[in-house]
Amino acid sequence: MDDNVGARIEKWFLAYSSDIYRFLVYYTGRTDIDDLVQETFIRALKSPQQTEIANPKTWLFAIARNAAIDERRRKKLISLLPETFLQHLISRDKTPEESLELSENKRMLYDIINQLKPSYRDVLILRGIKGLSSKETAEILGWSEAKVNLTMHRAMKAVQSSRQVSVMEAMKNAVTR
Repeated sequence: MDDNVGARIEKWFLAYSSDIYRFLVYYTGRTDIDDLVQETFIRALKSPQQTEIANPKTWLFAIARNAAIDERRRKKLISLLPETFLQHLISRDKTPEESLELSENKRMLYDIINQLKPSYRDVLILRGIKGLSSKETAEILGWSEAKVNLTMHRAMKAVQSSRQVSVMEAMKNAVTR
């Protein structure tokens, strides 16, 4: 490995690791994503694209998104395996620390985001939460800026309708108890 490449990745890690971490927390709805952050930078280090990267932040967000998608696919595959393949060892419960860490509003927002279509979730996290521009989001997702803006609008409408349903369900449950 070229020392120049390693130094560049280290510089990017120091500059963007907390942004990548927060992105992955919103994207996955979990807080135990240190391994995914690490995987993002390992993939960047191993990338054959070792020439100058025009915008390293958007490139790293794209790598992080793909790492999260790959992990979700792996977990889905494991969940489809028969019980005899160590299925009983997989816990889907959050730890008490994770449950306490997330406030009720954040947890509701994470749940709503994770129930959205993947395209809505991607745009909402990148544009709405991470504050990336339409151009940066389009670059990460491989879309046009117009598609990013339209999808963002539709995602916001979906979140608003989901929040209204969630609040109404909570009120209904509170009244019936």
